[in-house]
Amino acid sequence: MSSLRLILLVAALMLAASGAAVAQSPLTALARLQTGDSAIIDSRDGRVSITLTLSQPVPWRAFTLDAPRRLVLDFSEVVWPPEFASQSAQIPQVRTGVLQPGWSRMVLDLATHLKIETASLETNREDGRAVLKLRLGPQDAETFAETTGAPPNPVFAQLPPSSVPSPPQPRGPQDPLHVMLDPGHGGIDPGAEVGPINEADLMLTFARELRELLLRSGGFEVSLTRQEDVFVPLETRITLARAAGAHVMISLHADALAEEAGNASGATVYLLSDAASDRASQRLAERHDQSDLLAGVDLSGQSDEIALVLMDLARTETEPRSQALAGALVQGISAEVGRMNSRPLRRAGFSVLKAPDIPSVLIELGFLSSPRDRERLTSPEWRMNMASGIRDALRRWSRDDLIRAGQIRN
Repeated sequence: MSSLRLILLVAALMLAASGAAVAQSPLTALARLQTGDSAIIDSRDGRVSITLTLSQPVPWRAFTLDAPRRLVLDFSEVVWPPEFASQSAQIPQVRTGVLQPGWSRMVLDLATHLKIETASLETNREDGRAVLKLRLGPQDAETFAETTGAPPNPVFAQLPPSSVPSPPQPRGPQDPLHVMLDPGHGGIDPGAEVGPINEADLMLTFARELRELLLRSGGFEVSLTRQEDVFVPLETRITLARAAGAHVMISLHADALAEEAGNASGATVYLLSDAASDRASQRLAERHDQSDLLAGVDLSGQSDEIALVLMDLARTETEPRSQALAGALVQGISAEVGRMNSRPLRRAGFSVLKAPDIPSVLIELGFLSSPRDRERLTSPEWRMNMASGIRDALRRWSRDDLIRAGQIRN
């Protein structure tokens, strides 16, 4: 049987494989990975054996993706342990986390081209535990590339063309400014991590604080791209902003650059650019955009020449509005928190900034690699000052933007 047929078979059996134990172990409670009885090891014949023991059976699926090579396992729903390491040289790294509400994901990096040879889930009728076993074997690069891809599944289906939201409507002088806040990372992608602090949690906390401040201040509507610790693909974040009718989008991050720990500090505002304004900006953009790949999202087939032309036309109007927003944010933030980065306004190719019809910026609130920034980022008082600076900037930009559009007079 070909690798592609095996992958599709695994998807078709994701419910049936656990059906024998449904009567004894309901699928509604959360399953847990039991690391003591789980392992990823190399076989002497060059293959890889994967054994994952769960506290109960759950629906699941398995497939491979290319560029970079990885094996993806989806479950509904698993509580992951803090750490789970691979003993296989052919699978150097394992990542686990929340994919979307109700679904968990494990992503296994593949050092070589491997296909799924066998995959099965068996349930112990005595204790209700379920054991997922996969056997991976070598495959040539060409066949691997041809047979990778997520199998069809309505749970993970993309929005149909008819459901793509319309561009945001022009805002009148009496209309509230609708702000889409995008707390970076989440779920399987925690972002930068320093000790117990991770970027995803910290940015979600700040996004919630900023939302509350904006709503209390009046004149704003606020949406979030994620409300909890879940993974949201980069392109989906843009879709959510358009679906909400957002007038602006602000992506929130606090990254880390270990090699520049002594120099990288202070808040920075980023605008979209095909060419980054400096090497550090380029590395940050690459790190952020890697999250979709690490989470197993298939980014192939996204290019469309006609769509690109139309988006470029839309950006000719949106880009100066984004520039004005970025300038206002630099002024507002510096007025409230004082010192920013030595170059507070930069450009980089962040995918989350590519909405053609919504002014968008990305704010690096600071760098977790900087002890001074960590102290600030974990201070509720400092975060409130930062939020106040962003609010003041949005107010100033909102009025100026309406003036430029001829909606109100000076």
